[in-house]
Amino acid sequence: MVIVLGVDGRHAFSVMPVDVKTEILIDRPVAQLATYTNDPDNVPTWHVDIKTMEWQTEPPVALGSKCAFVAHFLGNRMAYVYEVVEYDPLGGLTMRTAEGPFPMETTYAYQSIGPTPPRVRWRNRGEPAGFLKLVAPFMALAMRRANNKDLALLKQTIEALPPDAS
Repeated sequence: MVIVLGVDGRHAFSVMPVDVKTEILIDRPVAQLATYTNDPDNVPTWHVDIKTMEWQTEPPVALGSKCAFVAHFLGNRMAYVYEVVEYDPLGGLTMRTAEGPFPMETTYAYQSIGPTPPRVRWRNRGEPAGFLKLVAPFMALAMRRANNKDLALLKQTIEALPPDAS
């Protein structure tokens, strides 16, 4: 938590970092989910706000891979480079950026839960800087809404593929 003092130095309020968790069940094998979702080349097909992706390192995705993304979020163009900091081909990955006004960490996790479809969990967290600190709660709400749309599109996209395709 960050404490922000007003201009007069007397009024204080707290600003929480953004931490948005979303999840969905997708009726495809975990291996297919992980292969498709972990591949940065596929991200613009199911992530509505991301317009482009460009490899900064050689594909395929691995620990240390870097990818540049351009997104449009809340009417603003955002360009950033994510680095893969944790990677389990079937369990998920975590990417992190320290650039820009909103350093962010994104985690995709996949969990097989018996006879029901596997669960895809998505977590975005970061600590906005500058003016964005003041609007962090609104950003979190907008991110949750966008993430739910993206996961619904991911579900639709993957479930349209044959069960053995990636």
